[in-house]
Amino acid sequence: MFNLQSFADHIVSVHPDGTHHTYGELAQDTQELNGHLQAHALVFCLCENNYESLVGYVAMVNHGNVALMLDAHIEESAFDTLCRTYRPPYIWRPVNGIREDKDGKVVYRLGSYALISTGEVQNKPLPDELSVLLTTSGSTGSPKLVRLSKKNLLSNAQSIVEYLHITADERPITGLPMYYSFGLSIINSHLLVGATLLMTSDSYVQREFWVFANEQGFTSFSGIPYTFEILKKLRFWSMKCPTLKTLTQAGGKLNNELLQFFIENGREKGVTFYLMYGQTEATARMSYLPPEQSLSKLGSIGKGIPGGHFYLQDDDGSIIDVPNVVGELVYEGDNVSLGYAENPEDLYKQDENHGILHTGDLAYRDDDGFYYIAGRKKRFLKLFGNRVSLDYIETLLKAYLKECVCVGNDSQLIVYTTDDEFNADMIIDFLVNRTKILRSVFSVRHINQIPRSDTGKILYKELPIE
Repeated sequence: MFNLQSFADHIVSVHPDGTHHTYGELAQDTQELNGHLQAHALVFCLCENNYESLVGYVAMVNHGNVALMLDAHIEESAFDTLCRTYRPPYIWRPVNGIREDKDGKVVYRLGSYALISTGEVQNKPLPDELSVLLTTSGSTGSPKLVRLSKKNLLSNAQSIVEYLHITADERPITGLPMYYSFGLSIINSHLLVGATLLMTSDSYVQREFWVFANEQGFTSFSGIPYTFEILKKLRFWSMKCPTLKTLTQAGGKLNNELLQFFIENGREKGVTFYLMYGQTEATARMSYLPPEQSLSKLGSIGKGIPGGHFYLQDDDGSIIDVPNVVGELVYEGDNVSLGYAENPEDLYKQDENHGILHTGDLAYRDDDGFYYIAGRKKRFLKLFGNRVSLDYIETLLKAYLKECVCVGNDSQLIVYTTDDEFNADMIIDFLVNRTKILRSVFSVRHINQIPRSDTGKILYKELPIE
């Protein structure tokens, strides 16, 4: 997938301790690691944003093994659950995390990482087309994985390179984890063109992160909605970032007020803001909103990426061909995953999606062909006969509350909020006034913190609805 030797003299990664590596070095290190692996074998790659993780990932993708990308700091019980389920022959992990009584025998070391042979026997090689496995639920240890092919990875990376105009001169900083589809897509797209990755495990809330970014002349930064909420609180636009050219956002819907804030401030400082939409099941990206239309189409996810396109279906599966009618958003493209796996046998399945992904999102298309998300199919309640979108209620409340999340069932709608400035009666009065639904179905619970995954997504399942 990656033609490393064509960029042999280019710097592939720079790190806060001052070390750097070339594409030629990366090619050599990946070949050496691959020499210790059985062909078409499953490898658990425990990732950090460092060179050793990059070597492990590229070795698997370039040399025909299958990498399950995991957080290097995954909870031990969650990791053990995955190991018991999939029984990987190899683990690529930090040396300081090795459990001598559990993991297996170290057969190769590179820097702070080691390749472990677990002793598990893989009876037959994994399919040639299978390349990467990504989790569907962060670091919880759920055995449900997304199966990605080389074709998925390459087509999505090429599309991203095209619409973001990525060249070898780019220097993105790794503000997202490598095991997360968005973070991995940044690595893939930049490796394709010989760009330089600024790799750090520091968080964007730390001063060290931005010192490193500016010292190394970073050109782009990417984040999810929660990232940009925090950046505003950190007074991001007061920072001096003279080399920054591009901001990209995906991983969920950013509210329009915050979108406008970053778009307008970016324009004043010569920074282009790209809003994007995607799912792990489509490798990473499915759409982007052209920056020149980011204000005139505020709130839109844009149109399909190069090589992909959307359409809408109604509840009967018929295609909706008129504008401004809500239906399920369906995506078609070469980046649509092969399907899911929940056990080792599933890794041998063929392509179950055939390039078509039913996203589970409800959307509509305007008169100019731009798409807008209206909510999730499964994020609806039926209260006294009224079909109510939880996402819509959250949108209403976020103009009123600092932070809130809505969950419920067909007998009640519960608002969880960290905002103690407003009591329950005030919030319910607001909802009754806006929705015209009886107040008896609404409940408000104040909590200290909204539960989020390690990539910042809200963990709705951790919010009780009893």
